[in-house]
Amino acid sequence: MTDAPGDQRHRRLGRRLRFGVIAGTVVALLIVIYDTNRHPRTDDASVRANFIAIAPEVGGRLVTLSVKDNAFVRKGDLLFEIDPRDYEHDLQQALADQENLEQRIIDTRRKIAAENSAVQAATATVHTSRTGIKTAGTEVQLAKATVTRSRAAVDAADAHLAYAINDLHRLEPLLTKQYVTVDQVDQANTAVRVATGDYEQAQAALAEAEAQQTQAELRHLQADDQAVESKARLAQAIHVVDTVDILESQRPGLAAKVEQARLNVERCRVIAPFDAYVTNMNISEGAYAHIGSPVFTLIDARTWWVVANYREGKIRQIHVGSKVDVYLMGHPERKFEGVVQSVGYGVFPEDGDVSEGLPNIDRTLNWVHLSTRFPVRVLILNPDPALFRIGATALTIVR
Repeated sequence: MTDAPGDQRHRRLGRRLRFGVIAGTVVALLIVIYDTNRHPRTDDASVRANFIAIAPEVGGRLVTLSVKDNAFVRKGDLLFEIDPRDYEHDLQQALADQENLEQRIIDTRRKIAAENSAVQAATATVHTSRTGIKTAGTEVQLAKATVTRSRAAVDAADAHLAYAINDLHRLEPLLTKQYVTVDQVDQANTAVRVATGDYEQAQAALAEAEAQQTQAELRHLQADDQAVESKARLAQAIHVVDTVDILESQRPGLAAKVEQARLNVERCRVIAPFDAYVTNMNISEGAYAHIGSPVFTLIDARTWWVVANYREGKIRQIHVGSKVDVYLMGHPERKFEGVVQSVGYGVFPEDGDVSEGLPNIDRTLNWVHLSTRFPVRVLILNPDPALFRIGATALTIVR
């Protein structure tokens, strides 16, 4: 029994259709493989962004909390405020100390203006005192010489008096025997009286010379005391000039305290450093904020990128600057443009442990070896901050 001509045509048409479908499938598969090799793609990618922990630089009670969790904030917006009263008091105290120092410097300079004349006068007095010391010393030496001469005169007068008395005593017994005349005895008495007067005058001169020596020595001591006092006044006047240098050296320290106090007051108000999203907030007004303890986290909404993990066999098709199509898993209808920023150069090997300085290689043979993946950093050129979230899954296609 033979097939009808129509059945044969149907069978030939069926064979042709099956062949065409198989050929089309093979061609489509080859095109997909070619496109995949030429334009590597992966869905092993996640969205990343910079984020910082917001921690206060001064401690205190939170009096204002202007943001909420997961809210969007603009650069310059107030995030929170710490009670500034203690820091404002420190600032006022630092300013008062600084003003007090300036007033002391002004007063000291006024004293210096007055003490400059005192320094000159004290210097002149010191020179005068030195001259007085020399003059007094000369007077003392002169008085000592005068005393010496007076003592010599007293000794001479005493010897002359003793001689006159002895001569009188020798002549008086001879008068009764008329060996001498009355006139000779009278002359001897007169010589005794004259010698006595000379002796008394010499004694008075000696006493006067000794008194003058005492006065000269006192004037010398007084000149020494005046010189010491003049030197002390000069040193005091010079000390006042040195004092202003010490006061002026305190200016930088007080200025630094003022700046630090002013900075602490400014740090009581914490503002957003950039456009960002607030996240991980677990605090409220009235809580005590500690220095360095994070209050919440800010996600930088200005720059977004995707880290895509590509198999090592595809890395050779990826270069820095290559264009990338990025699709978010949550919004596959939107295509975002990206550019390759960098390609990773290392991942931690699973079987490359080091033992005592030498590689430890497992003695096994894997029939199926999985390809290692390396991270590729893709910068998003046209991000939509409302759609991008850190950790979101993405699909990347390198063009």
